[in-house]
Amino acid sequence: MSSIQGTCHCGKVTFSLKVRPKALVDCNCSFCNRIGGLWAHCHDSEADIATGPHGMHAYSHGDRQLAFHSCKVCGCTTHWQGLTAENRDRLALNMRMADPVSITSIPIRKFDGAVTWSFVD
Repeated sequence: MSSIQGTCHCGKVTFSLKVRPKALVDCNCSFCNRIGGLWAHCHDSEADIATGPHGMHAYSHGDRQLAFHSCKVCGCTTHWQGLTAENRDRLALNMRMADPVSITSIPIRKFDGAVTWSFVD
């Protein structure tokens, strides 16, 4: 299996996922619901993210467990990174930035990040 490539709209931020995820996560929390994220969760060693100097903006809210990273030029949210000692090596890539053909065979799981913090499928 080859890696899954993704890019923001303007191409300033690119990523590569080296492993095929078992599922993608469609979360309905207040942030994911607004950006329409479709997440491939992984260990940070399983992904490469590239951008020019100062090419991304990081945003964290609520309990500050995650930082969502967006391109400073086009605004696309490409990934999130864990911020705590327990999850600093975890991230999720937004597969809405990938070629749809490269992810069509990956199942999508619905996650209730708004209320129950559990999968609902």
